[in-house]
Amino acid sequence: MWVKPDEVLIASALWITDRANPYFVLQRRKGHGGGGLTSLFIGTIDTVLDTKPAPYRILHQTPTSDISYIIANAASRKEITDHWEWLEINLLTVLGAFDNEEDIREFVKCKIESLVATTVVNQQTPSDGENSEFKIATAKFIRMFDMPDKEKLVNYYSCSYWKGKIPRQGWMYLSVNHVCFYSFLMGAETVIIIRWTDLTHMEKTHTVLFPNSIRLETRDDKHIFSMFMHSSETFRLMEQLANIAMRHLLAEERFAEDVGLPSRAQKTPSKKVSTLKRDLDARARSEKFRAMFCLPQQEKLDGDRVCTLWLPYSKTNIWGKLYVSYGYVCFSSSVSKHDVKVVIPMRDISLVEKPNSSDTLPYGVIITTKNKMTLMFANMFDRDIIITRMSDLLARLATPSQISRKASESSTGSWSHSPSLDSDPSESTTGGTTSPSSVGVDNTVANDDDDPLVAMGDDDDVISSVHFQPALITLFCRRGSDDKSARETVKEHLWSLHFAEYGRGISMYRTDKTRDLIRKGIPELLRGEIWMIYSGAINEMDTHPGYYQNLLRKSLGRETLVTDEIERDLHRSLPEHPAFQSEIGIATLRRVLTAYAFRNPNIGYCQAMNIVTSVLLLYCSEEHAFWLLVALCERLLPDYYNNKVVGALIDQGVFEDLTQQYLPDLYIKLTDLGVLSMISLSWFLTIFLSVMPFDCAVNIIDCFFYDGAKMMFQVALAILQRTGESLIQCPDDGEAMSILCEYLEGVTNKDALASRPGIQPTNNYTDKGKPSSIDINDLIRDGYHLFHNVTNEFIERLRFKHRIRVIQSLEDTTKKSIVRSMISDTHFTAYELEQLYNVFKDEHMSSCYWEESVTPSETIDKQDMFYQQSMISFDRFKYLLFYISPWAKGYYADTLAARAFRLLDDNKDGMVNFSELVHMLALMMRADLEDRLKLLFTLHLPPALLPEDEEESTESHDTGKPITDDAVEAAVFFDDDVSTVSANENTVSYNGDDVSQEQEPISGADASPSGRCVLRMNQTQFIQLWRTLYDIFSGHCEEQSAYQVITILGTLLLEMGDGRAMTLTHQPISTDYSDDVTNINEGAETADQSLCSNLSPDSGISESLEPANNNEDADASSSNQNAVNNNDVITGDDVTDVCKSAGSSASCSPRRVRGISTDPHWAISFQQFAAAVINEPILATFFEDKVQVVDTVKILRKQRTESGQSIGSSP
Repeated sequence: MWVKPDEVLIASALWITDRANPYFVLQRRKGHGGGGLTSLFIGTIDTVLDTKPAPYRILHQTPTSDISYIIANAASRKEITDHWEWLEINLLTVLGAFDNEEDIREFVKCKIESLVATTVVNQQTPSDGENSEFKIATAKFIRMFDMPDKEKLVNYYSCSYWKGKIPRQGWMYLSVNHVCFYSFLMGAETVIIIRWTDLTHMEKTHTVLFPNSIRLETRDDKHIFSMFMHSSETFRLMEQLANIAMRHLLAEERFAEDVGLPSRAQKTPSKKVSTLKRDLDARARSEKFRAMFCLPQQEKLDGDRVCTLWLPYSKTNIWGKLYVSYGYVCFSSSVSKHDVKVVIPMRDISLVEKPNSSDTLPYGVIITTKNKMTLMFANMFDRDIIITRMSDLLARLATPSQISRKASESSTGSWSHSPSLDSDPSESTTGGTTSPSSVGVDNTVANDDDDPLVAMGDDDDVISSVHFQPALITLFCRRGSDDKSARETVKEHLWSLHFAEYGRGISMYRTDKTRDLIRKGIPELLRGEIWMIYSGAINEMDTHPGYYQNLLRKSLGRETLVTDEIERDLHRSLPEHPAFQSEIGIATLRRVLTAYAFRNPNIGYCQAMNIVTSVLLLYCSEEHAFWLLVALCERLLPDYYNNKVVGALIDQGVFEDLTQQYLPDLYIKLTDLGVLSMISLSWFLTIFLSVMPFDCAVNIIDCFFYDGAKMMFQVALAILQRTGESLIQCPDDGEAMSILCEYLEGVTNKDALASRPGIQPTNNYTDKGKPSSIDINDLIRDGYHLFHNVTNEFIERLRFKHRIRVIQSLEDTTKKSIVRSMISDTHFTAYELEQLYNVFKDEHMSSCYWEESVTPSETIDKQDMFYQQSMISFDRFKYLLFYISPWAKGYYADTLAARAFRLLDDNKDGMVNFSELVHMLALMMRADLEDRLKLLFTLHLPPALLPEDEEESTESHDTGKPITDDAVEAAVFFDDDVSTVSANENTVSYNGDDVSQEQEPISGADASPSGRCVLRMNQTQFIQLWRTLYDIFSGHCEEQSAYQVITILGTLLLEMGDGRAMTLTHQPISTDYSDDVTNINEGAETADQSLCSNLSPDSGISESLEPANNNEDADASSSNQNAVNNNDVITGDDVTDVCKSAGSSASCSPRRVRGISTDPHWAISFQQFAAAVINEPILATFFEDKVQVVDTVKILRKQRTESGQSIGSSP
C-alpha cells in the first residue's frame, strides 16, 4: 500500500534490490523468500523484536542524493509489482522533464501523499475502539495459532519460553480462552496453545535460574515463561482470565464483554491495549471497590478522585479517595490513626452543593443525606466534572423501585448522559451540564404497582394473610425475667454514644472504634441492624422493595426436591432453642429458605444453610434474614453453599496454607493425621455455629459481617495455636479431634444472658480436668493480634491458587464417575472412555466458547447423570465421528453422520451427550458382528433416513405423509420413540411430530422371543445402504477386492428382494442364516461370471449396464413394471461408477447418479442382508474387527495443542 514518504538513511541494510530505475528502487527483505543463514538470522531478529516489516517496499531516490524515502510497502509481490508498474507508467516519464532534483522530490512526495489520503478515505470504516497496532497483532494471533475469528485477543507480551535449558524469546498472546506462545529462533518454530480450562496450577516464581517467571501446569505438561517486561501486570491479567475460565467450568458462565465500556473509556486508548483489556481492568477495579465497601454485585466503579473529608468527631480534614458508582458515593482513607470509610447511597442523597472556595473548604463539595447528615469534601480540583456526573446519576434515580432495573441495565448498556470520571476531561458535555451550585434530588417513593418485583398477582390475599415475623428473640425471650445483664446494658450505652458521635445508619463513619465495639460483641437489640449495615444486605433490600414478598408468591404451594430437602432439615435447626420448637419459628425458617431456593436455583438449598438462617432469624426480621442470606451465599462466602461446596473446599486449601505458614510444626503433625481437611469444612460452613456454643459463635458472626472471611481464618488459627501443644502429642486423628471438640465446647461468653432457656453457658472441662476459662472475646482478640497479616486481599490470592486445583479435581472426579457409570454398558475399557471423554470435553468447551446457539443450562436437566451435563451440537458430533469412527469415510460421510445424529437425538434439541456418543461409537467399533450390521441397516431406515435423502424418488415417497411402516419397525428395533425430523446433509432441524401416534397398528405380526420385529427396507433405501457400504471401504487396504464383493452381493440381493411384498409383515429374527447363505451360494457362480466379466477394462461395462430406457425397450418396460431390471437398478445406483473404477484399476469413491428408477414393491429384510455380508470374508472381517481408539484420540488432542480451533471448527 502507499505510505506517507518517510526518510530512510541506509537504503540497503537487510534489503535486496530486485528492480531499479533512476528515481525508484523495489526491494525485498532478506529474511523473506530465499534461504541461507542470513535470511534465517534476519527472520529470527524480526520475530524476537516483533518488528516484522512488510517484505516488499519501494524507495524514492534521486541520482545524486544519498537519502531515500519509502513510499510504498506490501505483503505480496503482486501488490508491490502493481505499485511499481503504476510508477513507471504515470511518473517516470513526467519526472524526466524536471531540471531540479529538489523539485522532483517535492513532486513525488506530494503525489504519494495524495494517494495515501485517497486510500485512507476509501478504506475508512467505523471505529471499533481498537488502534491499528492492536488490530495487526490480532490478525497475527488468529493466523499463527489458527484461531477462529470469534476468539478475542486481550493483550500480548514479550517473554521467553524455557524449553529444557534453552530460552526461546518470543511473544505470549492472552485471549479470552487461551494462552499462546510463538517463537521463531534460528529456523526453529515454537508454537504453544493452552486452554485456560486445562490449567491445573499457575504461580509466579522468582528464582536465580528463572527470575520473574510464570509457571503454568496442565495435566500433561509444564511450561515456564520468564523475562517479562511487566511481569506483575501480565500475571494479574492471567489470574483474571484463569478465574473466568474456572467460573466457566464450574457454572457454564460464558464471558460477556461490557458493551458500555467504549463510551466510558479514554478517548485515546493506550498503545497495544484492547477494549477487552480495558474492560477486564475495569472489572478488576469494580470488584475491589465492591469488596471494600460491601456493595451489590451489579455495582460498577465509574471513577475515583483523591480529596479530603472533614471529620466532625476529630475536627480534622483527612486525605483519602472518593469513589463514584452508579448507586453509591464512597470514601476511604488509610491514614495513620484515621482509618475511616463512608458509604453514601445515591438514594439517600437529598442535596449536592458546590460552595465557594475558601481556605477552610478549597474546591469543596457538600453532600447532604435525607437523615440530615452532612459530609464535606475538599481539595477536589475537578469538582465540576464530579458534580456533573453525580447530577446525571441522581437524575436517573427516579424511584427506589427503578434502582434495581437501572442497575441491571447498566450492566449491559452505557451511561451516555455524561462522561465517566475515568474518561478524558475534554469529553465532558458542555451543553446543559454546567456545574450547578447545588443539585436538589427528589427521591419520593412512587407507586410501586407497576414494578414486577412488587406486583403480587393472584396470590395477594394468601400472601397478605401471612404475618411476617420480627426478630424471633423478641418473641421468645428469657423465662421469668426481662431484666438485662449489666454487661448488655453497658454495651447498649456505648453504642448509643457511638451513634451520637459517628452517625447512625448506612452512611455512618466507619472507624477503628467501630471495629473495637464489634469485637466486644454487639447488643442483642442492635445486632440485626448492625449486621444489615456492615454486610451490605441493606443496600440490596432497599433497592428491591417487595422482592421477598414476590418470591414467596412464586414459591407458594410448589413442591420440588429442594423443598423436600428443606422440610427434612427444618426441625434440625437449633432444636434446643424455643423459637424453633414452635411452629412460628419453623414456618418462618421454611419461608426464608424456600424463597432463597427460588431466587437462586443454581444453589437451591444446601445443608448448613438451615443452621445459619435460623441464627439470622433470631436477631433479624424475616425479610432482613432473607437478604442477609443472599449476601452470605452470593458475596461473602461465594460458592460455599452449592451442591459441590466448592468455596468451602477452596478455603480448606487456604487454611492449610495459612497453617503451614504460621504454625509449621503443627501443620506437619496435623497433615500426617489428616485432621486439617476434617475440621475446616465443619468450622467454616456454619461459621463455627455447629462446633461452638451458640452465644460464642454469634460473636464471631458479628466480626464476620464487618471484616469478612479473614475473621474465620484468624479465629481458626488462634484455636490451633492455643491447642498446639496437646495436638502435637496426639498419636492418632481420633484423639486430635477429641481435643479440638472439647476445647470448642469449653468456650464461653461472659456477656451472654445466663438465664436464656435452651442456651445455657457450657461448663465443660479441659483435658486436665480444670474448669474451662476460655472466653470468646479473648479468642477473637488473639486471632486479630497474632494473625493480623491475614488480610482479605491475601486470602483472595490464596483462593485463586486453590480454586484451579479444586475445580480441576472436581472435573477429574466427574470424569471418573462417568467412566464408572458407563464401563458396564459399553465395549470400551476405562482408559479408552477417559480418552474419549477428554476429546468430547474439548469439543464441548469449544462449543461454549464460539457457538451462540449452545445454552447448556437451558437444555440440560440438573437431575441427570454427570455425563449429560456436557453436550455437543451436530457439527462437532460429525467431526468427532469423522476422526474416530471407521464408518465415516468417503463422499457421503456427512449424510451418514446426520442419520446417526438423528437416531441419538431423541428429544430433538439439536444436542447429544457423552453417553450417546460413546454408545454410537461402541456399536460401530466394538460391538458384535450382528449388532454392527443392525446399526448399519437401521441407519438407512426412517427416522434416520429422511425422504429427501432418498435421492430424487419423490414419486415413491411423499414427504408430506407420515413415515411408513419402516419407521415403526426401526422404532421397535431400538425401543425408542419415533419422531420425524427434517434436515439436509449439513443442517439438522426438528419438527416434533410423533409418527408412532399416526401409524395404524400392524395386525398379525409374529414376534420373536425378544419381542423385536424383522427390519425391512425398500429398493431406494437399499440403494442408499449400498452407497454407504462403498463409502465405508473408501481408502481401505483391500478397497478393490471389497468393491467387487459389494457389487456381487448387491446384484444378488436385488434378485432376492421380495417384489411381491406389497404389505410389510413382521417375522421373528432368526440367528440361523443357513437358508440365506444357501440361496446366496446357489447364485454366486452365475453372478460371478456375469459381473466379473463386466469388470474387465475392455468389457464395455458402461454399455452393458446402460439403463434400459431407450425407445425400443419402452414397451417391454411398461409391460412388466413389477419385474426388477437388474441392469437398470445397478446403473441407477452407484455400482456403475464403482465397476468403472474397478475395471480401470482406479480407486475413486462412488458418485451420485440421478434419474433412479426403482420398484415400489421391492423389499429386503435384515436377515437376508446379514446373511449376505457374513458369507463374505472381507466384509465379515471388517465388521468383526475391534478398532483401537486411544491412538486416534491422542492424535486429535495433539492437533488441538497445535491449532486453536477444535477439530469441529471447520470442515
